[in-house]
Amino acid sequence: MRIGVLTGGGDCPGLNAVIRAVVRKAERHYGDSVVGFHDGYRGLLDNDWTELDIERCRGILPRGGTILGTSRIQPYTFHDGVERVRMTMSELGVDALVAIGGEGSLGAARDLHDDGIPIVGVPKTIDNDIDATEMTFGFDTAVQIATDAIDRLHTTAESHDRVMVVEVMGRHAGHIAIRSGLAGGASLTLIPEHPFDIEAVCESILRRHQRGKRYATIVVVAEGARPLAGTLEMPTPELDRFGHERLGGIAQVVAGEIERRTGYETRVTILGHIQRGGTPTSFDRVLASRYGVAAIDAIHEGAFGQMVALSSDQIVRVPLSEATGRLKTVSAELYDAASQFFS
Repeated sequence: MRIGVLTGGGDCPGLNAVIRAVVRKAERHYGDSVVGFHDGYRGLLDNDWTELDIERCRGILPRGGTILGTSRIQPYTFHDGVERVRMTMSELGVDALVAIGGEGSLGAARDLHDDGIPIVGVPKTIDNDIDATEMTFGFDTAVQIATDAIDRLHTTAESHDRVMVVEVMGRHAGHIAIRSGLAGGASLTLIPEHPFDIEAVCESILRRHQRGKRYATIVVVAEGARPLAGTLEMPTPELDRFGHERLGGIAQVVAGEIERRTGYETRVTILGHIQRGGTPTSFDRVLASRYGVAAIDAIHEGAFGQMVALSSDQIVRVPLSEATGRLKTVSAELYDAASQFFS
């Protein structure tokens, strides 16, 4: 077989590990050849590709990002997108596709399958919010980066008796925030699933400081966190060219209110794309490699329209329609556990 692979959406650590595993299993086990499309679906639409083999993929396991490049372009934004996909696959003799991506990229893969394109999905998102899988690669690395930052901020916050507000990724789900906050000993964690009352946040900080000791007060905020309706005025976010809200900056709003209402000096750290970059953790390298191997097996077994997923430490397959039907949010149990340590 001749198999195409692409990486779509935001980059994250572990993408190269998936590519490497796809190529190795395809070439060594099945005798396949592999084509890598540049910049996600754009390369598939524009017939922009590169030949991939084991030699080309040597040394990429620990590298962050993606050697193929990525973008948020999707076939269904063009009136002739599906036809262009078919044409590219026909010209190159590609029999099936492996699409590595998040909600948007896998949603496009689902629709391509419905339109008769043989395709298998691999879940990728920093936010860990894809349903039907316990974990997405890249997430563990992002949590570790955020936890390391919180650990470092504790010492400077305590030295100056300051409040530190740390903004992490999490557009619709607070998985990174809740786990890094719990691991890093945050005083409070604000996530999209639980709109916050800024007055209650400030009262909690005041109680903490009034105990008579010098404390490091760390407030972790997911970028998509929002206040309770009517409690705090928020600026209207701008939209990017794909219609997504440009998030980021909630930490500045929260920090300003904390300092104004409590009188305690408050500083902001926005981790931003630092969470996406650099070397993946061992967990993400292993998970990404398992996903890549499983994706090739799924293709050879004709399991098109499926996504490989993690369930009870086993790699399974789930329909793309199920995986993209809704977002996976922070569970009530995990939030309750973390909240026991809030100030």
